Amino acid sequence: MTDTLRPSPTTVIEEPLAPLGNTASPQKLKRSIGVVGGTLLTLSCVTPASTLFVVVPDLFSSLGTATALTIAIGSLLCIAVAFCYSELGTLIPSAGGEYAMVSTLAGRLAGWLVFVLSLLVVMIVPPVIAMGTADYLAPLVHLPAAGAGAGVMLLATLAGLLDLRANAWITGIFLVLEVIAAGVVAVLGFAHSERGAGSLVSMHVSGAGGHTNTVTAMLVISGLAIALFITQGFSTAVYLSEELENPRRNVARTVLATLAISTVIILVPVVAITMGAPDLAALTSGNISAMVEAWSNSAVGTFVSLCVALAIINAGIVMVIQNSRVLFASARDKSWPEPVNKALSKLGRFGSPWVATLVVGVPGAALCFVNLDTLYGVTGVSVTGMYLLVAVAALLCRRGSHRDKTAWRMPLWPAVPVLLIAVLAYILSQQEVSYLLWTGGITAVATLYWVIYLRPRKDTRWLVSIPEDGETA
Repeated sequence: MTDTLRPSPTTVIEEPLAPLGNTASPQKLKRSIGVVGGTLLTLSCVTPASTLFVVVPDLFSSLGTATALTIAIGSLLCIAVAFCYSELGTLIPSAGGEYAMVSTLAGRLAGWLVFVLSLLVVMIVPPVIAMGTADYLAPLVHLPAAGAGAGVMLLATLAGLLDLRANAWITGIFLVLEVIAAGVVAVLGFAHSERGAGSLVSMHVSGAGGHTNTVTAMLVISGLAIALFITQGFSTAVYLSEELENPRRNVARTVLATLAISTVIILVPVVAITMGAPDLAALTSGNISAMVEAWSNSAVGTFVSLCVALAIINAGIVMVIQNSRVLFASARDKSWPEPVNKALSKLGRFGSPWVATLVVGVPGAALCFVNLDTLYGVTGVSVTGMYLLVAVAALLCRRGSHRDKTAWRMPLWPAVPVLLIAVLAYILSQQEVSYLLWTGGITAVATLYWVIYLRPRKDTRWLVSIPEDGETA
């Protein structure tokens, strides 16, 4: 049975959720995974090794020795974000993730904008990361980046059509390999340390002509948007909440465990690289593969590169799974014209939303042939904005009918969401204007769709439904 949760009048920022337009129960996903399987899938979405080798080098190039400090600050902020996700995810377990939580607690327009931001993040990131596969397959075969990325996206799409339990095992095996790769980098970096722990707060980056530049506090704050993105995948546990057994307990456990593990897997090698880089110029270049070979030999470098390639494939599989669940939930909640809703809500023989999976994977393969370099900045802005709206929902989650519901409750409420809102708003204010304009333009178009199509049909469209889990604890 699926019904619609209504926010109480005291919690609504926009109009309350409309009732379902018909009595037919929307399809529900099958509960088939526990904390271990959910953590494996969620960790694979964080994909620590591909983050370490693909995203972190960009931070090294702009922040130098301050990279580890920036990631550590971002991880601390993510603890507050994880508290919000854990409470909201157990209170409102839905494959819709952020948009189901925010719609229920902060109004339908806010939920729609969160949906657009989350869709923007999860649609852009997989093909961008997938294109990095070619660089790490280079020791065996030379492939064009776009072709390799498209192949990874199509492979991930095929895997996404399988049963979720099978995917948990597939991604779990790949995850072990990428953790080994990150461990090798950490051991080699610490074994070849060129500088002490004080270098982690020395705030230096290599400049033009071999000069050493100072990393300012404003640069660190600006870099926090990317730092938040580095561990962003822990929110996948919320997307999987409809398929987790005992969601009232296991969503919070999965979210918090994933954040803790992924932070260690990413931050420890970053510290080791900072201390072990031959010089500041090598660190700023961000060429981790070259440093690994310099610390060891070409065979070890090849092994690490192949593990990273597998990690990227692993990330593609999990991201396609996550994205398809978001589209499935949006169709179930009547976000689109009826023919589109019917197609996206279809489940295949393995219980996966197969049309939604194809809609995510095939365009993702096509995007590999598009220049998406500048969209890293847009993704950072989108993640920060999405977290901001989730924090607003967390601030409203203990009012009215939700006050006495059984759910995991965060400590230090409401201080945690209030502080998080203030910090995230400040981080947004420090981002490049072009990234803010791109993201603002997309949200403006989404708002126009809301005004023209969704709001006039509030009794039949954008009906956020929350499946009952039949549990009280």
